Amino acid sequence: MSIASNNAPKPAQRAESRFVRWFNRRGWANITISTPYIWLLLFFLLPFIIVIAMSVATRTPTAPPFSFSGERGAINFETYERLFSDTLYIRAFLTSIWNAAIATFLCLIIGYPMALGLTRVSKSWRNILLMLVILPFWTSFLLRVYAWMGMMGSNSWFNKLITSGYNLMVPSDMALRYIPMMNTNFAVILVTVYSYLPFMILPLYANLEKLDITLNEAAHDLGSRPFKVFLDVTLPLSVPGIIAGGLLVFIPASGELIIPTLVGDAGRPMIGRVISDEFASARDWPMASAVAVALLMLLVVPMMLYSYFESKNNSKKAQEE
Repeated sequence: MSIASNNAPKPAQRAESRFVRWFNRRGWANITISTPYIWLLLFFLLPFIIVIAMSVATRTPTAPPFSFSGERGAINFETYERLFSDTLYIRAFLTSIWNAAIATFLCLIIGYPMALGLTRVSKSWRNILLMLVILPFWTSFLLRVYAWMGMMGSNSWFNKLITSGYNLMVPSDMALRYIPMMNTNFAVILVTVYSYLPFMILPLYANLEKLDITLNEAAHDLGSRPFKVFLDVTLPLSVPGIIAGGLLVFIPASGELIIPTLVGDAGRPMIGRVISDEFASARDWPMASAVAVALLMLLVVPMMLYSYFESKNNSKKAQEE
C-alpha cells in the first residue's frame, strides 16, 4: 500500500471538512437569520396553535379541563358560537377597545409634545429627560398600580384636591365630599395612560430625532407660521412614529389584566379579566382560548393588513422614482 493512499482523508474527515467550510462561509449568517424565526416558532406560533386547538375542544370536569372526544366530535365550535352570541363577551370586547383607544389617544396628546421637546433641548438635558421618561420602568408595575389605588381613594390628597377644585366651580348644593374614582373606567384609563405613556414617547422621539431640521427652517423662510410648519412638515413626517407608538400602547392596553382587575369596574370587565376568570375561576379553558384567539385576530389582522399595504405602497413609490 502506498504512502499517498494512507494519507488520503477518510470519508468522515472529508464530510467534516466540508461542514467546516460551509459553516465558516454561511453558517453564522444562517444562524443569525434563523434565530428570530426559531424564536417566533417556539414562543408564538406553537403556543398559538395549542390555544387554537384548545378553543375547539370540549369542556370536561377532568384535569386538564378539556377533551377532544365530546358529543360533537373532536372539533367543537360551541365556544365560538357563545362568543358571538353572549353579550358578556361582546361588551367586554367593546369596553376593552374603547378604553384602549382613549388611552392611546391621550398618550399621543401628552407624549407628542414631550417627544418633540426632547428633540429641541441640548444633549445634556436630553439624556436627563430620557432617563426620567424610563425611570418608572425601574419600579414594579404592580407597585405603581397600588400607588394609584392609594391616590384615588376617597380620603387621599389627590381626591381631595380634585374635589376642592370641583366644588369651587359648582353651586354649594352640588358640592361633593369626595369624587368616586376607584372601580371606574376613568381609573382604568388614567392608570393605563400613566403606565404606557413611555411606550408612546420613545418611538415618537426616535422618529422625530431623525427629521431634518432644515426643512422647518426652509418653511419658515418661505413665510409659513410655526403652527403651519408643524402641520405641513413635522406632523406628516412623524406619522411612522405615531403609528409605532399607537400600536405599542393600543395592543397591550386592549388585553390588560392587572389594571382593570385592581382599579376597574367588576360590572364592566375588560377582555383580559374575562380570559383570566374563564381560565382560573370557571375553569372553562376552551371558552377562554376562544376569547384569546378572537382578541389576537382582532389586533393582529389589522396590523398585518396595514403592513402589507404599507410595503406595497412603498414598493410602488420606489418603482415610480
